[in-house]
Amino acid sequence: MNKYELAVVVSAKIEDEERAAVVDKCKALIERFGGTITNVDDWGKKRLAYEVQKMKEAFYYFIQFDAESTAPIEIENRVRIMDNVIRFLCVRQDEA
Repeated sequence: MNKYELAVVVSAKIEDEERAAVVDKCKALIERFGGTITNVDDWGKKRLAYEVQKMKEAFYYFIQFDAESTAPIEIENRVRIMDNVIRFLCVRQDEA
């Protein structure tokens, strides 16, 4: 099992319930592909470095999880097509 972190940038134009549903869907995807969620960081609303889809602000979430090496590819493929996800990045965390 490797340690990974999924960073998800969610649209600020949606309601709180919809935003929570997007994060829950990401968590469900991780668990569906054999991952175990260890931590979820909610950074709240932040200003974007540049305008994306005519938005200047978005909500940031960081989900740490343990999974096999094949899981991140499957998770990224599903997150890529999700509505209200502006950007995402899944990286492996080094053990220091």
